[in-house]
Amino acid sequence: MNKVKASLLAGSLLAAQAAHADDGIVRIGLIYTLSGPGAVLGEQSRDGFRLALDDLGGKLGGKPVELIVVDDEQKPEVAVTRARELVEGNKVDFVVGPIFSNILNAIISPVTEGGAFMISTNAGTSTLAGKDCNRNLFVTSYQNDQMHEVSGKYAQDQGYGNVYLLAPNYQAGKDAMEGFKHSYKGGVADEMLVPLGQLDFSAELAQIAATGPDAIYAFMPGGMGVNLVKQFHQAGMSGIPFLSAFTVDESTLPAQQDAALGMFAGSNWAPDLDTPQSRAFTDAYIARFNAVPATFAMQAYDAALLIDSAVKAVDGKMSDRDGLRAAMEKTEFTSLRGDFSFGKNHFPIQDFYLTKVVKRADGRYATSIVEKIFDDYQDNYVNDCAM
Repeated sequence: MNKVKASLLAGSLLAAQAAHADDGIVRIGLIYTLSGPGAVLGEQSRDGFRLALDDLGGKLGGKPVELIVVDDEQKPEVAVTRARELVEGNKVDFVVGPIFSNILNAIISPVTEGGAFMISTNAGTSTLAGKDCNRNLFVTSYQNDQMHEVSGKYAQDQGYGNVYLLAPNYQAGKDAMEGFKHSYKGGVADEMLVPLGQLDFSAELAQIAATGPDAIYAFMPGGMGVNLVKQFHQAGMSGIPFLSAFTVDESTLPAQQDAALGMFAGSNWAPDLDTPQSRAFTDAYIARFNAVPATFAMQAYDAALLIDSAVKAVDGKMSDRDGLRAAMEKTEFTSLRGDFSFGKNHFPIQDFYLTKVVKRADGRYATSIVEKIFDDYQDNYVNDCAM
């Protein structure tokens, strides 16, 4: 690096650090998809973070919070504009979100180069876990592949020899297929990437039925998953084992209902996880929002706990970016999911479960833990991270 570039970089970093005033206020920007088919996912995440803030008395690290919530509209160009407004205009210390990986890929540079920490509560792309890891990015969810590896391992253990793979055509969809195939070594009947946001799956289901696979594996978040499961059921295909991630969960089940009963998924948490913190969170979320929380809400709640622990460690001195980063790396908080720590790439090391859709005693639909598939599992890209 030449002297001019080094000087400019040093100047920009000092300017970014100076922007975080030590005025006793923690500034947080939430950026989620809050409109369109993916809105229910963003709403769960937003509500999970707000619930944590309420449980912490409206403060993080004992300091008052200024919370700004924006809608990325599931459009990368909109997300970039709003992320820049949060960082440059509102001077937020942390940007929390988003749901979709293409949004995270779009905003990671403007957020972190602008001087804020990026706390991803859902998106976890493979590149950001590996060669493009970022010292100012922390992920409280997972690396995208991992949730899909659960179903791949289950399919392998069940002896399925011919599985049909279906996912949206964007980075997380591609990661889903790679994750499934990482732990599944059987045959693939076919794999199809469909446009992100597609809601009519009649052609795909006809093709699947004609193929006659041992099982189907689908990653279809939000409204895509609602329609796929309903149409799968209406097509009389329930005899084909249905494995998934983010296709049947607490964000989609209120609309899917009986059509999803018995379907399997991979997850890092479920509402019936038997820990005191998890039980209290699930009960409080249902009481507050009249809905069962999905992992989206849990991961956002944990993000608030992470920030709380870091702010506490630096006694609210938000200009101490190195101190905040070091505190977050220590993960000195109790995650709702139990075992939790960060790898050197700032992605979680955690347990993963096979879950199944059930109808609860209160009549609500939810996922329920069947068995633990991976214990203290780290992602496959960490060794590509130079941090």
